[in-house]
Amino acid sequence: MSRPRIYITQPVANSAIERLKQVAEVEFNPDSVHIPSKQELLDAVRSHDILFCLLQDRVDAEVIAANPKLRMLASMKITPSDIDVAAASALRIPVTVIPAVVTEATADIHFALLLAVARRLVEGDRLVRAGVFPGSQSSHLEGSAVSGKVIGLIGGGGRIGRAVARRAHGFSMRCLYWTPRRKSEAEEREAGIAYVPFDQLLAESDFVSVHAPLNAETRHLIGERELALMKPTAFLVNTARGPVVDEAALARALAARRIAGAGLDVFEHEPRVEPALVSMTHVVLTPHLGSAVRELREAMAHIVVDNILAVLEGRQPPNCWNPEIYART
Repeated sequence: MSRPRIYITQPVANSAIERLKQVAEVEFNPDSVHIPSKQELLDAVRSHDILFCLLQDRVDAEVIAANPKLRMLASMKITPSDIDVAAASALRIPVTVIPAVVTEATADIHFALLLAVARRLVEGDRLVRAGVFPGSQSSHLEGSAVSGKVIGLIGGGGRIGRAVARRAHGFSMRCLYWTPRRKSEAEEREAGIAYVPFDQLLAESDFVSVHAPLNAETRHLIGERELALMKPTAFLVNTARGPVVDEAALARALAARRIAGAGLDVFEHEPRVEPALVSMTHVVLTPHLGSAVRELREAMAHIVVDNILAVLEGRQPPNCWNPEIYART
């Protein structure tokens, strides 16, 4: 009997690939900066039994229908957004994900963006590389203080929001938060966060920190109105999901200096970025690096391998998003 065929949409940890090679024929896109096109996904699905896909891959009904005998969609995401789970379930194709293991890494980069945009680190780096040294007490790159300021955590009752709050406490920051479902007083005390209404958070915060999940209610949660409520000296930092922020409205607010700046790791139409943002010096942009820590990414890839091995062994995978397919007769 022929070995199963697995396609991986971008390179992952070699140790995970080697595990798969012990039980299957493995092919992968070797270019770590190339996101497979829809046609490439169609071709891959037609000639393979399992698709090992990453966060940026859009696996729609047409891609899934390209191989009705597809055995599995193995995603390295926490939720299978951009995968048509209903289409997969209709063909009894399991869709697997990974647990929420990215909390600390995402909180790290969130605070890195906050510091970088407030203290103008990227601008300083570019100047030094260009041979410009304004002087150690020059006013040329004066930025904004972080220590002792107010950070407002939108969706801040969750894992990553609380992790950012822990880092903020190290900078003696006052931590406000808003979420549709307020935490208990005991949880608030433990996390060192104070609940305030949404508009108050926007008006009082020196750093507006976005941690809300993406759903119908949170799409464009931060738009023209909300940006207008922020202080002109305030910064917006988003490492959650791009569409939570109206990117065009943000670009307009930044261009008009209605807010001081932004640090963004996620974008509304990834991989495309609002062109106006790219030329702005008071914006720091990173290409969705929240989980880009070598040890973490290796662990994430091995979780996907665990899911795949379970399916190949005829077992229900441990991180199955559509387990109802196994209940059917």
